[in-house]
This record gives sequence, C-alpha cells and structure tokens, in this order.
Amino acid sequence: LYLGARVLPVDAYFLAYRDDLTGLPSRRALNQLALSLGRKYTVAMLDIDHFKKFNDTYGHDIGDQVLKLVAKKIGDVKGGGKAFRYGGEEFTVVFPRKNIDQALPELEAVREAIEKYKIVIRHPQRKTKQARKVKKGNKQSDFKTVNVTISIGVAARENKQSFDQALKCSDQA
Repeated sequence: LYLGARVLPVDAYFLAYRDDLTGLPSRRALNQLALSLGRKYTVAMLDIDHFKKFNDTYGHDIGDQVLKLVAKKIGDVKGGGKAFRYGGEEFTVVFPRKNIDQALPELEAVREAIEKYKIVIRHPQRKTKQARKVKKGNKQSDFKTVNVTISIGVAARENKQSFDQALKCSDQA
C-alpha cells in the first residue's frame, strides 16, 4: 500500500480492514465493498441471540471464544456471500448480484450449522489430573455443553435505495 511517498506494511491493511478478534473483514471493509456494489444485491444482518446473558453467565473470555466460533461459521457462507463483523455480536453478509431467494438457503445453512454446533465450556477452575479422574457412576464433570443460536434479517436492495437503507431494512427484519 502506498501513502504519499511512504510504503505501509501489509499489516496496516489488516489492522484497518480486519476485525482483531474474529479475523473477519471489519465494518470499514463492508463500507468499502458497498461502494463497489451494483444495483442488485441482498444484505443480511446476523445477531447472536441473548449474547449479553451468555457473556454475563460464562464470562467475557468464553464470550470471545463464542464470537470466534460464530464468525468462523458465518465466514464459511456459500453462494458468493461475503461475511463481515459489523460490531459487538452483529455480523453482516452481502450477496452481490443475488436476490433473496438465492441468499436464503445459504443463510439458513449457516444458521443451522451454528445452532447444531455443541460448544464445550470447561470448568473455570480445573482440578489436578488426579482429581479430574471421575469414578464410574459419578456424574460430576469439568465441562458443560451449550448451543447458541442466531437471528437473521434479510433485505434485497430496492430501486433508488442506498446501501445504508438496505442494511437498515435487513437489521429491522
């Protein structure tokens, strides 16, 4: 990248356009993509359900792990979808040159993959190796399995609608 006469390292690009935690392109990258979109596209807002309660229950470190996992699943979206971290527990997927009917099956596949994924939460204070050995018949364990779900709102760009307006429609949906 060139800035005047100075060359910036590639790392500067990643700092500016990649989300630190999830590795997905950031909101700034989303805004950059919006400038190059044609008239036909579909945009989706994805939100982790009850994430604040999850964070309050299990802590921010585990919450961060869940954000990474969900981001990975969203980043694997098919059908030409481009995933971004919008902020907090919100993500955006843009389908350039696709209508809602083309985007919905891909988004549903992502939603199902996240819902079905079993997240193992280890006990915060793990015991010694000897103390972790559980005798037969003893139901005590050092981990718990949970699932998270996401909600998805989708909108296709309408005539004379800006990207921000289409994004707002998907967020309201």
